Amino acid sequence: MASRTIENYLKQLWLQQQESRGKYVPMGKLAALVGVTAGTATTMVKAIADSGLAKYAPRAGVRLTRAGEQLALHVLRRHRLLELFLVEILGIDWSDAHGEAEELEHVISETVLARIDLLLGHPSVDPHGDPIPSSSGTVEAPELCSLAELQAGSKTAIVRIMDQSAEFLRFAQTSGLVPKAAVVIEHNNPQAGAISARPDGKPPVILSMAAAAKFLVRPCPTAGKQRRKRS
Repeated sequence: MASRTIENYLKQLWLQQQESRGKYVPMGKLAALVGVTAGTATTMVKAIADSGLAKYAPRAGVRLTRAGEQLALHVLRRHRLLELFLVEILGIDWSDAHGEAEELEHVISETVLARIDLLLGHPSVDPHGDPIPSSSGTVEAPELCSLAELQAGSKTAIVRIMDQSAEFLRFAQTSGLVPKAAVVIEHNNPQAGAISARPDGKPPVILSMAAAAKFLVRPCPTAGKQRRKRS
């Protein structure tokens, strides 16, 4: 069984590879993600590569092998099921569930995880809209776009929130910009770098383009560039 440290590295590598479309992840980037120095990250990555879970290239960085991807998805499945369990069953605020799931994901047994999955009705997404990998190691990757890409007058629904820091989630909850919420874009002003979004039953919210990009929605505009699948 992989150690907690190795599981954390694999999970962060998999998530980062989704952003970089499968390219090698630079060591400096990985070190920042796991909160260690570049030297410490390199030492751990070499050990992970020796075990066959990753490929390490000194000047390019690191990327997961197929075996590493499968283990990373298994860890991610545990994490996201636990987040949903903590929120839906135990009533823990969704801004706190991420940190709690980080601790529990390394110690929960497969028997307990299977019972949680059954209790929740085999869910497909966690409280933030992140897809939950299947028990066979696959994950759905729907095509989504962000609020920042929509024109004034667009009607949409929040599907996923990409920033899961406690502060941002509390802001999203207060504003009504939560998964499944219907939203109308009242204004989109690229020159000012801001949009106005009105969630159903809530006052309009002014968002910077950077903040708006953290809310993923569906449907996307039919015209324009092809949307990227996000896992």
